[in-house]
Amino acid sequence: MTTVPIAAEQEPGTTVTVLPPQNGTGLVRRTVLPGGLRVVTETMPGVRSAAFGISATTGSRDEDAAHAGSAHFLEHLLFKGTEQRSALDISALLDGVGADYNAYTTKEQTTYYAKVLDRDLPLAIDVISDMIANSVLDPAEVETERGVILEEIAMYEDEPADVVDDVFAAHFFKDSPLGRPILGTNDTIRALPRERILEQYRKAYVPSELVVAAAGNLDHDEVVRRVAEAFRDLLEAAGDARPAPPRIGGPTPATHPGTVLVSRDTEQAHLILGREGVHRTDPRWYALRVLGAILGGGMSSRLFQEVREKRGLAYAVHGYSSSYSDTGLFQVYVGCLPDKIDEVLDVCRTELARAAAHGVLPEELARAKGQIRGSWVLGTEGTNARMSRLTGHELGRTRHLSLDEDLALFDAVTTDDVSEVAADILNRPEALAVVGPYEEGRSFG
Repeated sequence: MTTVPIAAEQEPGTTVTVLPPQNGTGLVRRTVLPGGLRVVTETMPGVRSAAFGISATTGSRDEDAAHAGSAHFLEHLLFKGTEQRSALDISALLDGVGADYNAYTTKEQTTYYAKVLDRDLPLAIDVISDMIANSVLDPAEVETERGVILEEIAMYEDEPADVVDDVFAAHFFKDSPLGRPILGTNDTIRALPRERILEQYRKAYVPSELVVAAAGNLDHDEVVRRVAEAFRDLLEAAGDARPAPPRIGGPTPATHPGTVLVSRDTEQAHLILGREGVHRTDPRWYALRVLGAILGGGMSSRLFQEVREKRGLAYAVHGYSSSYSDTGLFQVYVGCLPDKIDEVLDVCRTELARAAAHGVLPEELARAKGQIRGSWVLGTEGTNARMSRLTGHELGRTRHLSLDEDLALFDAVTTDDVSEVAADILNRPEALAVVGPYEEGRSFG
């Protein structure tokens, strides 16, 4: 076996070592089945669980405006029955072994997973694979789930701290698909026909557009054998298709500064102050992540200290970055009493400007690295996290990185690196989204 990057050509039916065992990382192997289906596993000796997931290379940004929410709608429907199992059969089988199972849709992928005891991994593979390969999208279930999703949208709308995120994205990205909510809208969900969902299922859920990932106490060859059997018909139909390439690059979507207000009778004002960040393969991603920790990543961060501890202006304040294949965001979220918003904004803008002009201190850098190092390791010790990490690398990176490599890249960040990325990102045009009890047209500085 040889070690290869994800983007390298790999002959169907072959298995390669993606990562040899290292500190914090088990043996990672990758098999490409005939038809383009990828199976990537990490063996974690000593654990008693295994996580199994299947991800489609499609998310909400792949939809047109008229069908916004279709990827998430499809995610719901794949739990509603296959050619051999009803929705109750699926849930009863997984509940019967105490599985932690669910699915989620993001802007750029849709993932279905189950975490089980290692002895129950064959069941998880069978059930999740059956859902992906053989769903029937029963018309009655489509209508039932349409009502469920409308309820989900209503529930989401009752959480202004969540709503402000969509408000910011809709304003900042405008007509770009990145600006649309993952759930869709009441209008698009009500109008979405089953035929359109079925078309998306047949187009997006083909072997070359799927990634199977598993982590835990498992045998790679056995996982591959069971997946190949579950997808036998689809693999035969796919012929000599090759895996889709990682989602990297592309034209950078236009962004739009300025202020947007959604007037709502809330007890708190919720705001996001943001600007364009970096895409996920930008070398500065690590420095920007460190900057986020320094500014708003913990109780010792600048914004937490200035906004909450010294002035008592808010309970929740966070600084963070998010990245996509072609762009990214750097944002600050604050929830505060409505009459405090002007002071909150003044403090936040002052701290961001100070970081842009004067950079960061060595002791702040050391503290941020320690925080990231600890959370990074603790957050990747479980089998679910390792399965998700494999998926993320396969879908959006040129190669798999070991945990040690990631930590080394954080350790290599210098004060100059962080200061330079602060001077760039924090001087980019600012956008502000506010949800709160204000009259339309109110100014926010």
